[in-house]
Amino acid sequence: MKVVVTQRTDLETIYRNRFARTEVRRNQVWQVLTRHFFQKWDRETDVVVDLGAGYCEFIDNIRGGHKYAIDLNPATHQKASEDVTVLSEDVTRPWSLTSESVPVVFTSNFFEHLPSKQVLTHCLSEIYRVLQSGGFLNALGPNIRYCYDVYWDFFDHSLR
Repeated sequence: MKVVVTQRTDLETIYRNRFARTEVRRNQVWQVLTRHFFQKWDRETDVVVDLGAGYCEFIDNIRGGHKYAIDLNPATHQKASEDVTVLSEDVTRPWSLTSESVPVVFTSNFFEHLPSKQVLTHCLSEIYRVLQSGGFLNALGPNIRYCYDVYWDFFDHSLR
């Protein structure tokens, strides 16, 4: 596993406290999701980027030619499998990935952590820049219809 560090924050403590004692179950859920749904969108030879990879439940379980996990959480490099390159970089700045080099970018429950719509626009521009022609972004987000009253209670959920 290759680790590239460009910024360190207190994210490790935040998420260790938030997800304590749920890691095994969360990984089991992602094993099922990747095997029975997401793998059909990712060829085993594809370069796959997991944006906001967190504890790497998606990227560790998906099969791909080369796998990248982008996250500022210092724990990400500890959670990533040996076949995952961790890019610990600030997504509000230009990314280190080469233009038009990635067929698939995946993200789950990440965009709401960004501090502004301007930062989201930059992030989407970087996704577009690194995607190959015909590549795609597979983005999951919360279903606010079912959690509107509590979802924004977590202090790092900023973007609405």
